[in-house]
Amino acid sequence: MANKPIRALMFQGTGSDVGKSLLVAGIARALVRRGLKVRPFKPQNMSNNAAVTADGGEIGRAQALQARACGVAPSRHMNPVLLKPQSDVGSQVVVQGQVLTNAGARDYYKLKPSLMPKVLESFAQVAEGADMVLVEGAGSAAEVNLRAADIANMGFAEAADLPVILVADIDRGGVIASIVGTWNILPPSERARLKGYVINKFRGDPSLFTPALDIIARHTGLTCLGVIPWFAQASLLPPEDSASLRNKNKAGGIKVAIPRLPRLANFDDFDPLSAEDDVSVDFVEAGRALPGDADLVILPGSKATIPDLEFLKSQGWDIDIAAHLRRGGMVLGICAGYQMLGRSVADPLGVESPAGSVIAGLGLLAVDTVMAGDKVLRSASGTDSAGHDVQGYEMHMGRSQGDDCARPFLMLDSRPDGAISADGRVMGCYLHGLFASDSFRSALLAGLRQGRQSDLAYESQVDRVLDELARHLESHVDMDALLRLAPTTPG
Repeated sequence: MANKPIRALMFQGTGSDVGKSLLVAGIARALVRRGLKVRPFKPQNMSNNAAVTADGGEIGRAQALQARACGVAPSRHMNPVLLKPQSDVGSQVVVQGQVLTNAGARDYYKLKPSLMPKVLESFAQVAEGADMVLVEGAGSAAEVNLRAADIANMGFAEAADLPVILVADIDRGGVIASIVGTWNILPPSERARLKGYVINKFRGDPSLFTPALDIIARHTGLTCLGVIPWFAQASLLPPEDSASLRNKNKAGGIKVAIPRLPRLANFDDFDPLSAEDDVSVDFVEAGRALPGDADLVILPGSKATIPDLEFLKSQGWDIDIAAHLRRGGMVLGICAGYQMLGRSVADPLGVESPAGSVIAGLGLLAVDTVMAGDKVLRSASGTDSAGHDVQGYEMHMGRSQGDDCARPFLMLDSRPDGAISADGRVMGCYLHGLFASDSFRSALLAGLRQGRQSDLAYESQVDRVLDELARHLESHVDMDALLRLAPTTPG
């Protein structure tokens, strides 16, 4: 690491999905409002919800949101190790923004110690010029069975010599036991790094929880730095984990159906649709037919196109899509979803599937896809076929060609992207994030319901909610104590 001192504070959870990501984003925005230069950092993340960075890499979407909260562009160093699950036991391993390898769980466990130098190098890069670095752990601080090779929680805190704040989720129950249990299972040297805790997602009368603070203090000696009430508007910010996805049904409005594929990726593509007052987004689980009253079916991104296309067919969703089109509906595919709409998908090199895999697509676009070449990672902007502005990012391995590409869905930086069927009711592209473009989204929805209008400015809403989250945390977290707990440490 660099010799320059680094001021940083690490937030580790008592478990997964306790709200660390949004907590870091909100605290970051609050400290920025105080005039500090703040940067986010997460040593290791596991998510198929990724973002493209300005320096040509990919990181977890949560770190991109945290960078936005800090008012800076996301960097590949903010999340130096990203695991993108491709199966129940294996993941693509992305290091400093670039694909390193594919690894099963046991192989990755052996690989992790060799990644710590890269993680520390990235930490130093992120800290350069910052007044404060807010570090987010992964999963639970007390995964002691994996401690020997840990680079995400106490292993990193020890290597970077960081103080740690525990984050506990009271909404799931058992919060006292989760804090005390974490304390008890950690060795003394790691307990010494714990400087306090926050209780997240509290509902009800906080005075009823006061006796619990004394119990926790008696067992651990830890100080409570805040009891944070439930923040309902968190649902308006991009979730990190597909486990957080919720259907949002709004009576009488436009209905969008999205098959929930096993390896669903970049699902935050659909947050702007969910944010519309009159749009219901239905993530259709396995075992349920695509709803017959849907106005639009969207095939989403996937980390493994061929296996997820096989799954789609096994659910009979291909039959549902054909029926939807017969009823006059529209179908849109994004990235892997676009590939599935074509005539075939082949993976000769084994990029995402066993080498030599090939599968017939849905045949709704005259397009064929081959998984080959370097991974495309780039931001892009342009227009759709009707001239509406779009912007977003590309993140894919496949290359798609065919007759319907002569009718491109988008023009991105003066090059064609995607395809439209001859009847105009099936379309696809490689651009993630296009629904965040207000003019495109408004025109698409107006085409589904004549006369429909919307004044939603999605990107402005995200920043407004981040400001409200910061104010919420300022009211319930001792920010001055947090700053005192983050002394400058040697880099």
